[in-house]
Amino acid sequence: MIAKLKGVVDTVDVDSAIVDVGGVGYLVSASARTLRELAAGDEVTVLVETIVREDAIALYGFLETAERDWFRILTTVQGVGARVALSILSTLSPDEIARAIAAQDRATLSRPTGVGPKLAARLATELKDKAAAFGVAPAGKGVEAPAMPAGSINEDAVSALVNLDYKRVEAFGAVARVTQRLGVEATLDAVIRAALRELAR
Repeated sequence: MIAKLKGVVDTVDVDSAIVDVGGVGYLVSASARTLRELAAGDEVTVLVETIVREDAIALYGFLETAERDWFRILTTVQGVGARVALSILSTLSPDEIARAIAAQDRATLSRPTGVGPKLAARLATELKDKAAAFGVAPAGKGVEAPAMPAGSINEDAVSALVNLDYKRVEAFGAVARVTQRLGVEATLDAVIRAALRELAR
């Protein structure tokens, strides 16, 4: 089982790269995000997920642990193979995936090629707990978003902001941040007002 490759980038293609390790070229499929970071001649260390099928052994490469971890998580969902997982990771960063799942933002999850509304709904539902385990940081400031049980003040505040034409993922991030500041005892009105100020910055 190949878990890591350390070598020199030989060539970069549309959906893969060849990494030369001691004169042996390994074909590694990767997301567009990862491939943009690679250039021929670069010395690289690539994290690898090896998938063995009846007719082939395929290598999938990642420069970040978070991207590899999300690849593994995404491929546990029915209907998400390696190709669709790479498409998702090409369109959305690991943080964006986690935030979209935590916010149940199906519109964002359906943006990648190969992900329709039904699959986006399945991703949002099946991976909600896993997104929370990743310590979702809606603001990108290292602040973990609190869990939002259905029917909670937070969820009501998010719905109110969505009705005011804010994107669900933005609303979720703002509400998560102000809830941490105001505490769990904050009223719905206070959370909405503070979130609106947050979004207006």
